[in-house]
Amino acid sequence: MNVPAELLLPMGLCAGVAALCWLLSLVFREYSWVDRIWSVVPPVYIGTFAAASAWSDPRLNLMTALTALWGARLTFNYARKGGYAPGGEDYRWSILRGRMKPWQWQLFNLFFIAGYQNLLLLLIALPAHTAAVHRAPLTGVDLALAALFLALLAGETVADQQQWNFHQQKKARAAAGEAEPLGFLDTGLWAYSRHPNFFCELGQWWVIYLFAVSASETLVHPTLVGPVLLTLLFHGSAQFTESITASKYPRYAEYQRRVSRIIPWSAG
Repeated sequence: MNVPAELLLPMGLCAGVAALCWLLSLVFREYSWVDRIWSVVPPVYIGTFAAASAWSDPRLNLMTALTALWGARLTFNYARKGGYAPGGEDYRWSILRGRMKPWQWQLFNLFFIAGYQNLLLLLIALPAHTAAVHRAPLTGVDLALAALFLALLAGETVADQQQWNFHQQKKARAAAGEAEPLGFLDTGLWAYSRHPNFFCELGQWWVIYLFAVSASETLVHPTLVGPVLLTLLFHGSAQFTESITASKYPRYAEYQRRVSRIIPWSAG
């Protein structure tokens, strides 16, 4: 099978990053290396297509700029939570690791954490390849999509800030020896969705896909697989996270009944 030349660089980068994440996990016995590069590599992949056009395609340049903003914001949020510090592994990995035999965990680490997740980060960027193949001037649709992307970016920023403020207050109460009144956030955007940050995050990558739709004037094409798989991953991640939260906080079950998991639906 002949691979288009413009795909060779992002595919090579993806394979190299996946191998590096796997090797680092073996050396340091920490398994959040993909989390640490999650906000970095998709804008790079999209940028390779813009660079291949000598930065002459306005749509590709716009997609690169928007995803760079997405990446910068997500990197900041991940950094302030200690994700890049030694020992900053996602707490869910240790829980999941405890449910597996060592050999099962290592297979999961190789094929899902390092392999599948890195492949997914490439797949969500591939609408840029479709846009590169169907180069055309920007339209009003593209400008509307850019505005929608920025609105979703703002929404995710607000949701993450609300969560950050809540956890800082929670730490302060614990340090003062005060009882925890609830244990989880259910106000602000979190009164309308149990994961408003996930909703906004997914929305941004569906918008990236719609840029390819705008360029190709075709609603369905193979790069649809990226946002679909990302949506499925986020639903699975939310379900696993919520099972942990519900086991710690009895009132979370009532919150689950009252408020939609991902799509904003009810304020109770």
